[in-house]
Amino acid sequence: MKFGLDRLLSDPDLRRDLKGRRVALLAHPASVTADLTHAVDALAACDDITLTALFGPQHGMKGDLQDNMMESPDYRDPVHGVPVFSLYGEVRRPKDEWMETFDVILIDLQDLGCRIYTYVTTLLYVLEAAQKHGKSVWVLDRPNPAGRPVEGLTLRPGWESFVGAGPIPMRHGLTMGELGQWFIHHFRIDVDYHVITMENWSPDQAPGCGWPLLERAWVNPSPNAPNLSMARAYAGTVMLEGATLSEGRGTTRPLELFGAPDIDARAVIAEMQALAPDWLGGCVLRDMWFEPTFHKHVGKLCSGVQIHVDGPHYDHAAFRPWRVQALGFKAIRRLWPDYDLWRDFPYEYAFGKLPVDVINGGPSLREWVDDPAATPADLDALTTPDEAAWTEERRPFLLY
Repeated sequence: MKFGLDRLLSDPDLRRDLKGRRVALLAHPASVTADLTHAVDALAACDDITLTALFGPQHGMKGDLQDNMMESPDYRDPVHGVPVFSLYGEVRRPKDEWMETFDVILIDLQDLGCRIYTYVTTLLYVLEAAQKHGKSVWVLDRPNPAGRPVEGLTLRPGWESFVGAGPIPMRHGLTMGELGQWFIHHFRIDVDYHVITMENWSPDQAPGCGWPLLERAWVNPSPNAPNLSMARAYAGTVMLEGATLSEGRGTTRPLELFGAPDIDARAVIAEMQALAPDWLGGCVLRDMWFEPTFHKHVGKLCSGVQIHVDGPHYDHAAFRPWRVQALGFKAIRRLWPDYDLWRDFPYEYAFGKLPVDVINGGPSLREWVDDPAATPADLDALTTPDEAAWTEERRPFLLY
C-alpha cells in the first residue's frame, strides 16, 4: 500500500497544482516515506515543490519533548534553511504573519485515532486559519492505527479544549483526511481542501486492523507512542493522564498499563472481571510490576495491570479500550472507596476543570466511577447512543 506522502512523491500529476506555489509542511517525526526518508527531506528534493515554511505540532517537529504543556520553540531548519514555526509554543493557532509565508500547506501527521490526540485539534486550527487567509490545505493521508471502531462519550458543549476540538467520541475511527472533511462540514469552514488518499488501505484486515503490519515500519508520532499496542489501548489509557495512577510513562510500555505503589493489581483485575466481564473482550489483563524512571511514582515499585492487545489474544472487533480503563477506575474505587484517584492541575491549558473531565469532554465518566450505585449498564446507557450516532454521522466522510 501507499500513504499519501508516497503517492504525492511518485505521481507528477498529483503535484501539478503545487508548481509555482509556495508550499508549507506540517509534520512530525513519523512523517516519513516508505523508506523512512523524512517528509521535509523528500519534499525539498522534489523539483516541483518549493518549501517556504515548516510547522511542528505538539512535541515539536523533532518529537523530543516528553510531556504535556512542554512547549517547542521556533527555529530555522539547519539543513534546508526554512523557518520552522511551533504550533505548540507561544501559540497553538498559526499566527497571521506565518500564514503569509505560503500558498498551500501540506499536513502529514500520523494520528492515533483518538479525539484527545492534539494533532486532531491542530488540523482544525489550521483549517480555520486557512479560511481566514485564503490558503489551500492538503492532507497527505495516513492510516488510523486504531482502525474503524467507535467508542466513548461524545464531547459535550462547553467542554471544547485543545484535546477536544468538537463533538467527537474518544475513539473516532477516521483518518486525518476524513476528519478534515468532517471539520469542514461541521464548522462550516470555507476552504480549498484536498486529500491525497492512501492506496490499498484495508482498515479491517488482520493482523494490523488499521496499521499495515509487515509493510510499514512504526515511527513514534509522539515520544510515548512506541508501538501499535499503545495505539490500540490509547483511547482508554489516555484517561490515566487525569488520574494519580501511573500510565507507564518512564517505562518501556507507556500507555499500555496502569498502576501505583498502593494498589493490588491482582485484586483490581479480579474486581474488573467480576463487575463487567463482557467489557474485557479482545485483550488479556496481566498483573505485573514496574518502576517508573520519570513522571508519576518515579523510582517507586508499582503494582500494575498491563493490557495485552497483541498476539493470538487480540480481537479487534471485541476490544473496547475506553471501557477497559473505565472499569479499572471503577474497580479501584470499589476496592478502596477513599482512594485519591483524580489529579487536579491545568491540563492542556484548560484551567479550573479536572483533567479527567477535560479528557472525556465532560464529567460523566468520573461521576460514574465515583457513584457507588452506578453500574456498567448505566455507563453503557449513556455511551451507546453516542457511539451509534457518531457511526452514522461520520459515514458520508469515509474515503476508504
